Amino acid sequence: MEIVYVYTKKREEFGRQCNFTDRTAESLVDIPVDDSLKESFIERNPCESAIQCAPEMSEHEVNTERFETQSRGINHVEGGWPKDINPAEVEQTMRFRKKVEKDEVYIQAIQQLGSVMEHTIKQNNAVDIYEEYFDDIVEDGCAEPPSAKTINVFRDPNEHKRTASNISWYPDNAQKLAVAYSVLEFQRSPPGMSMDSYIWDVESPNKPDMTLKPISPLVCIEYNPKDPHCLVGGQYNGQLAFWDTRKGSQPIEVSAISNSHSDPLYKCIFLTSKTGTECFTTSTDGRYSGGTSGKWRNPRRRSFWTSLRRANPLLEESP
Repeated sequence: MEIVYVYTKKREEFGRQCNFTDRTAESLVDIPVDDSLKESFIERNPCESAIQCAPEMSEHEVNTERFETQSRGINHVEGGWPKDINPAEVEQTMRFRKKVEKDEVYIQAIQQLGSVMEHTIKQNNAVDIYEEYFDDIVEDGCAEPPSAKTINVFRDPNEHKRTASNISWYPDNAQKLAVAYSVLEFQRSPPGMSMDSYIWDVESPNKPDMTLKPISPLVCIEYNPKDPHCLVGGQYNGQLAFWDTRKGSQPIEVSAISNSHSDPLYKCIFLTSKTGTECFTTSTDGRYSGGTSGKWRNPRRRSFWTSLRRANPLLEESP
């Protein structure tokens, strides 16, 4: 068992640091010329002198006193119990521990020893900033860059090509996808433009698997995650339509105009609930609505964003 103790030295014990500043030149010694001393010397010509550009260095070796160390282990067995306490009896030891832990002297001793123990433990939390964690990982230089390729292209079968404004994947096996087609530019829809949207089979891109016929072009569409036969779609006129693919292409329910959005319904989602029929819609008219499919003529809740300049908008619920 190796025991290590790290000695530290505070910065204040190194001494005061040197602060250098710029100042003007100052004459320290001024010795006048004495011409009489010139007669005591002769001029040496030529003059040779050896110089060394490298700095001079000295080397010293010191042998310090040898410090011998050895590791020892201690086998600690349970002890320190009073004579009337049998360590083998669990109930006696538990009663004695509870009695000692309630003593104020014991609490103070634990608090004092805790700070000392914490200081000693933290000395082992040294981090090697030069440690390499992934030396054993060999980089594979042959890895191909990520890429994607087109498998199928699903084209709008109508004469006037429209924007695919939203898609929703079939929740079970992703073999189908519902696509909402619309022209989002205001009053830019050509005359005679189709309002149909489609459900496509991934393996059959030439012909749609099913046609959805809303009363207004679909801006968004969403599958019910708990019932793959049910879909909801947000229409350009602000109404919400509900489809059951087992009952045909026509919507089985459409929200009332008075309870719908005044702008295009840009997003609709199914909420996580036990029934799986609760839906939430929002639009650029500043309103959001929530309700249950089958009851969209009277939504459960319709709220307005009444303050757009405040950090926390106020909500007003209308009946």
